Amino acid sequence: FQAEDGIRDAQESRGLGDVYKRQDMNSVMKASQTLSGEIVLSLLLDKMMHIVIENAGAEKGLLLLPQNENWFIEAQYIDSADVSVLKSLPLEESQQVSANIIHYVARTKENVVLHDATQEGRFTRDPYIKKQQPQSVLCAPLINQGKLTGILYLENNLTTGAFTPDRLEVLKVLSSQLAISIENALLYRTLEQKVEQRTAQLATANEEITALNEQLQEDNLRMSAELDVSRRLQKMLLPSEKEMKQIKGLEISGFMEPADEVGGDYYDVLEHNGHVLMGMGDVTGHGLESGALAIMVQSAVRALLAYEEKTDPVKFLNALNEMVYHNVIRMKAEKSLTLSLLDYQEGQLNLSGQHEDIIVVRDGKVELIDTFDLGFPIGLEPDIAEFVTATQISLNVGDFVVLYTDGITEAENIEKEYYGIERLCAVIEQNWQQSSVAIKEAIIEDVRQFIGKQKVFDDITLLVFKQL
Repeated sequence: FQAEDGIRDAQESRGLGDVYKRQDMNSVMKASQTLSGEIVLSLLLDKMMHIVIENAGAEKGLLLLPQNENWFIEAQYIDSADVSVLKSLPLEESQQVSANIIHYVARTKENVVLHDATQEGRFTRDPYIKKQQPQSVLCAPLINQGKLTGILYLENNLTTGAFTPDRLEVLKVLSSQLAISIENALLYRTLEQKVEQRTAQLATANEEITALNEQLQEDNLRMSAELDVSRRLQKMLLPSEKEMKQIKGLEISGFMEPADEVGGDYYDVLEHNGHVLMGMGDVTGHGLESGALAIMVQSAVRALLAYEEKTDPVKFLNALNEMVYHNVIRMKAEKSLTLSLLDYQEGQLNLSGQHEDIIVVRDGKVELIDTFDLGFPIGLEPDIAEFVTATQISLNVGDFVVLYTDGITEAENIEKEYYGIERLCAVIEQNWQQSSVAIKEAIIEDVRQFIGKQKVFDDITLLVFKQL
């Protein structure tokens, strides 16, 4: 009967043990679910330490995480106090753990279990063990996919052998989830940090853009005012219809319409010692610098005429070039000017300087005079005297001449097509018997119809004069 009772007691004991194991595993599964649902690192570490201490039978616990090949204590549970997390205390500065045990586990990725730490195992002479006299010690690596994610260090100072095989089995199951949860939380924290950094960068960039926009608005207002002044100055300096009507022997009509930005178109008509001097030019580029240079040329031409008894095209254009060249250097503008100079007296036209082709019309026949070999762009070289030559044109009654800038021939329509010299000549041929004013208006009207609603990108400048 005693044997039967013994067998019955053993069976009941084994059955009761199985019940406890099932309860432990249920508890572990619930703990794993709790950990897997937490993604914020600080909250995860807090929950983790409470769960580990409860399931492992420890009094003290620390979690260490690696940073740049060094180990830092990121969570600790001591004497039932609140869990301290994310303090990043360097391992070597802590008095709460054996650095030798931590380094051993980090190197071997194996558990260290000391049932009586001061009496058994390889760490009995460890300075921390000798000083603190812990009873039971457990140090376990947390590994996810072969990667060491962290190290868990546990102590029980009330009894030896606290970390039993059953508790080690529970901890083994938990450690896998711990490693995964830590890895996910670290990734989430890194993502959050990157989002915060990017948000801060975007905020800074937005502030800079806002400041730049405000500055640009101020600059645009200022530039708009400056450009408006420049346009008005250009138009104010153009020869008036009244001036041109007073010139004997010629019927003259001029037109200039600046584009949205101030361009560098220039034309002028001057009487001097029985000669009529006409100029047509175009400064490279657009904007205030181009407009200023055009005004500068107009003023310089008038100043040079005041000191010249007879207009020598070589001396005249070379002197003008020298002034423009040095001023362009001073302005640091990298601008230049194509310029044709026409000197008219009693039916004879002396033409010099490089610009667009000059259009001469005799009895309805259009002739194009190439000016390329008559000069050199103004402002590119300090001396252009050797490049300047002149050619003579005889005009009869009814003959007329058309000067223009590329704002006409290079005007674009909505299909990006150029107006072109052929179309300009065709309009002139159709209207050659009319007055210079009518010819000018016919050309401008045709150009506007061609452009349509397309934006005007360059100044449109035209000068027409007819021999009376």
